[in-house]
Amino acid sequence: MQTFTAPLELIGINPFVQIPAEILAKVFEQAGRSKGPVRVCGTVNGRTYQQTLVRYAGQWRLYVNLTMLDHSPRRIGEVLVVAVAFNPSAPSALACPALERALAETPEARRIFDRLPPSRQVEVVRYLARLKTEASLTRNLDLAIGFLLGKNRFVGRDRP
Repeated sequence: MQTFTAPLELIGINPFVQIPAEILAKVFEQAGRSKGPVRVCGTVNGRTYQQTLVRYAGQWRLYVNLTMLDHSPRRIGEVLVVAVAFNPSAPSALACPALERALAETPEARRIFDRLPPSRQVEVVRYLARLKTEASLTRNLDLAIGFLLGKNRFVGRDRP
């Protein structure tokens, strides 16, 4: 875990801190890459977080949201104590046991689901996991499996 202090800055409406180059290099070394979003974890003023480093307008930034720092948009200019390290654990996705059962019963749909980009997989799982009634879950599971098999649209998307 690398620790540094930095002022909270604002770009658009988003509070962020800039990570010093030497610390950024160590995070990239831990991650084994320096392109694309990089998952990190650490603390901001002693409060733990999990976040993603992103490159925007040519610079890497650690965006500070309200779960990381209370009232962060009102604290622009405040100097924060930040600890950061690469987070090797995969991002957590919502679970949907009913989808897992349906995919186990339909191997072709499972194969196609596994080929979808991770963001699309999360989109499907999140949609199904948030349904409130058993009837709507059953109806939408049928649509999801049909979508994976190329028979219909699902969550506003054409066939995969």
